[in-house]
Amino acid sequence: MGNKSIVAETTALIAARLGRAAARRWMIDLLPVAEVLWVDRGAHEAAVAAFLAADGGVSLVDLVSFEVMRRTGMRWAFAFDEDFSRHGFEVLQG
Repeated sequence: MGNKSIVAETTALIAARLGRAAARRWMIDLLPVAEVLWVDRGAHEAAVAAFLAADGGVSLVDLVSFEVMRRTGMRWAFAFDEDFSRHGFEVLQG
């Protein structure tokens, strides 16, 4: 598990909502200029522990995102669900 999963989830979401052409544009035009943060073992283990302790509802991918964001001081997320705001992040929606 790591940022590869977040990139894969984002690509799948874009393809499902906007079509394969939009997902290709994301991968070819936007992803190469983005800073990709890889998840280390500690962040992964913290996210897994949070996933196992939770009653459900939040995906492991989102929990990994929360952990990396907290560790790097990120405050904003571009997201389509309420999970990020419920976990203390400011959400930017498109």
